[in-house]
Amino acid sequence: MKLIIVAVVLLTASWGSAQTELEQGIAAYNNRAQGSVEDRAQSEHIEKAITHFEEALKRPETEEEVAVYLLRSYYFHGKYGVTDKKGQKSVFQKGKDIGEAYIEKFPESAAILYWYLANLGSWAEVYGILAAAREGVADLMKEHSEKIIALDPDYQDGGGYFMLGAVHYKSPYIPFILSWPDNDDAVTFLTKASDTADATPSQKVYMAQALYKDKQKDRAIQILEEVAGMPPSDNEPVDDWEQIKMARSLLRKYK
Repeated sequence: MKLIIVAVVLLTASWGSAQTELEQGIAAYNNRAQGSVEDRAQSEHIEKAITHFEEALKRPETEEEVAVYLLRSYYFHGKYGVTDKKGQKSVFQKGKDIGEAYIEKFPESAAILYWYLANLGSWAEVYGILAAAREGVADLMKEHSEKIIALDPDYQDGGGYFMLGAVHYKSPYIPFILSWPDNDDAVTFLTKASDTADATPSQKVYMAQALYKDKQKDRAIQILEEVAGMPPSDNEPVDDWEQIKMARSLLRKYK
């Protein structure tokens, strides 16, 4: 009887510890923008979040939820916390590897698919065109974006449509190799993303670029001016600052 009681106590303690790791990770993640200057974040909070989530990942009961938070954390850290290319490569490689493992484990999770693609796209940017081509990044982005749309078209404010529009815009058309990218499709899918909810700053900036490529210069500039003059939100100030600065840079180029 005593052995049973001890076992129950140990199991309860283990469960409580795992819950604490998850809760502490969420708290640190929610503080990720503290101390940020425009689109540069202090690494302290997001690194703390990653440490807690990596530990919490050991518990199968919350594994899917933790995996999403961990992917979001890697993305934020690589984009806004790490300033050198070597560090970004390391972070996004982790995000790519974890994402690949968990889309196999939870193939019906739109959230895991979305944040895997966020890390994969960023991985491609820092590793370069040749590495992205070897990994078939464009085709993977297209395939998984379409699956996100099928699973949950509303996730992340039309995130599946946004990813699909972005990959159509950014991927080069290469006859017989990569023949599906189409800027008209980019405009179509980015419009669908914007119509799903209130268009996010990143959706607007991508839309403006696709419209400019489509020779709709005036409309592109109008959208960019809107983003360039917006105040950063309380929820996503670092992300918003990135888009505000991008919009201002593109305006200098387009005008």
